[in-house]
Amino acid sequence: MYAIIETGGKQVRVEEGQDIFVELLNVEADQEYTFDKVMMIGGDKTKIGTPYIKGATVTAKVVKNGKAKKVVVYKYKPKKDYHRKQGHRQPYTKLTIEKINLK
Repeated sequence: MYAIIETGGKQVRVEEGQDIFVELLNVEADQEYTFDKVMMIGGDKTKIGTPYIKGATVTAKVVKNGKAKKVVVYKYKPKKDYHRKQGHRQPYTKLTIEKINLK
């Protein structure tokens, strides 16, 4: 059984026991988080929402919050003595999917 959920403006396909990385959530480590924006549940019976399935939830356990590897943005214009270097580390939340609930 799998589900497609919406989080952080993105759609993610999840299965029970799977580890996923999503945009930073305001939750501490070792707590549970429930996604209520379930767009589709697939498996034996496929159920598609319009746009979400009423009463369907996905429960996940927060493993950790962290930052991704640094992405270096380097801009320059040749012959103009213009150089600009900037780094960015995107924050994320690592989750383990525990249960897909359909009422």
